[in-house]
Amino acid sequence: MNAIYILWLRELKRYFRSRARMVGSLGQPLLFLVALGFGLGPVFQRAGQGNYFQFLGPGVIAMGILFTAIFAGIQVIWDRQFGFLKETLVAPVSRFNIMLGKTLGGATIATIQGIIVLVLATVVGFRPNFLAIPLAIIFMMLIALFFTGLGIAISSMLEDMQGFQLIMNFIVQPLFFLSGALFPINNLPKAFSVVISVDPLTYGVDGIRGTLTGVTHFGLLVDFTVLTVITIIVLGIGGYLFSKIQS
Repeated sequence: MNAIYILWLRELKRYFRSRARMVGSLGQPLLFLVALGFGLGPVFQRAGQGNYFQFLGPGVIAMGILFTAIFAGIQVIWDRQFGFLKETLVAPVSRFNIMLGKTLGGATIATIQGIIVLVLATVVGFRPNFLAIPLAIIFMMLIALFFTGLGIAISSMLEDMQGFQLIMNFIVQPLFFLSGALFPINNLPKAFSVVISVDPLTYGVDGIRGTLTGVTHFGLLVDFTVLTVITIIVLGIGGYLFSKIQS
């Protein structure tokens, strides 16, 4: 447990020391909030869907968590290239504990990022149910744990950063755009609905939206159950792949 705590603390220190990383990771969520919120808000309202900021806010929060968590997982590749990973792996500690410590550190950072985006969204025009924020944070943590674990699992199979753009273009971006973060998922073609329903982020977005705005597609219990199960699965897979990694 001490190793997990030390690795968790090291990931947090690395994040807070990099002010450029902290500020830069807020740029994309803020751009989506302002550009889409004000740009598509009138169209959304004329279509009878209500306030677009209320719909968009949870999706952008999930986006901030998604990208921060994936980058935290991919950090393993950088550690391998610069020799930091070898120093960690030679320690007399279970590799699963090392992976778990890194995952918890990355997930904590991603959750903090999500809370910051929530504050920014509130400033821009999003009006959440403040009493439900603690429950929303639970969903944020599940999203962060899943995607940090997924990032570590993927990076355990990569030798260098050449495959990073492949991951972003063919895994991360589709997961975000097909999650219902930017558009309602009601009354879609059946084939499209099936694709959306197997997207893990869909349940995270729906959970955050359900807690903060009271509007949910699947139901909070379904969202929580699905996220919990797939998070446990991906952590198990990530732990196995990390245990096979060659420094």
